Amino acid sequence: MSADRDFAYGAAAGLLGDLLLGDPRRGHPVAAFGRAAGAVERVLWRDHRGWGALHALVCAGGAAGAAALASSLVRRSPAASVALTAAATWAVVGGTTLGREARAVGGALAAGDIEVARERLPHLCGRDPQALDADGIARAVVESVAENTSDAVVGALVWGALGGVPGLVGFRAVNTLDAMVGHKSPKYRRYGWASARLDDVMGWPGARLTAALAVLAGDSPSGAVRAWRADARKHPSPNAGPVEAAFAGALGVRLGGTLSYAGRVEHRPVLNGASGRDVRVEDIERAVKLSRQVGWLALGVAVAARWTRHSAPGAVPTRSALRNACPQQKRRGYTS
Repeated sequence: MSADRDFAYGAAAGLLGDLLLGDPRRGHPVAAFGRAAGAVERVLWRDHRGWGALHALVCAGGAAGAAALASSLVRRSPAASVALTAAATWAVVGGTTLGREARAVGGALAAGDIEVARERLPHLCGRDPQALDADGIARAVVESVAENTSDAVVGALVWGALGGVPGLVGFRAVNTLDAMVGHKSPKYRRYGWASARLDDVMGWPGARLTAALAVLAGDSPSGAVRAWRADARKHPSPNAGPVEAAFAGALGVRLGGTLSYAGRVEHRPVLNGASGRDVRVEDIERAVKLSRQVGWLALGVAVAARWTRHSAPGAVPTRSALRNACPQQKRRGYTS
């Protein structure tokens, strides 16, 4: 049980650290990983799925392996284990910076300064800001807050509950690779395929948990369920669909529709179109608050899941539990 306790304390401390500190402006570990992944890409890039799969394996596997090594080095020290989990959680979650950037855009829109809002929007998403009016920018911000609640907070906590520090780090590495190469541009259509598919797989549980928690925490639970069931499958992304639909229903707004990415126009289905209204500037703050509530609820679910997994009847005891139950092994020179 010590590993579960260390995860609970460390993850809570890391999430609190993110709340208080946010992301550093320089020297962020995720940015360092991105630079390393870019260097690997310059060596490996070929217009081929196999080379892209190797890129994902080297980068994500290397990050998770380094995290596993660090975890093994501190496992005998509860204080060090908690500290490592806290540092990893703080490094991989980004809920505070997400909310800060969303509010910055919302503040510019509220002040009527659409040009500043357009300048800040690329900090949140890849939309073409020049193609958006004020309502379109507000909608893009709410959609980005919804999707990134899953990618930047809940998904990491889910994989932390499943795999500890290596799970936290591995999830963020895969998510970062998807952001770097997992899109359908001519350069990355084949090379980024493996990173995009891996991100879909690893993001699946976090996206469903995010949607479920949005139902619980939102202003309209019935509306969130209705939009999730009716519209999630219409979205081209298997993970963004449930999250954005549930947020749209929980907030009572319409999301989706026509989008523009670097000159490429996409016509996506409208989410919660039957009962939602157009997004307004004040909905940005509501989305940020919902995102924060979902993040803290996800921490509770992750901690409870670890305790339940190891306390359930028939659960396999950990090595530390066996040593505590059978201290005579140490005296007799046995190894576990």
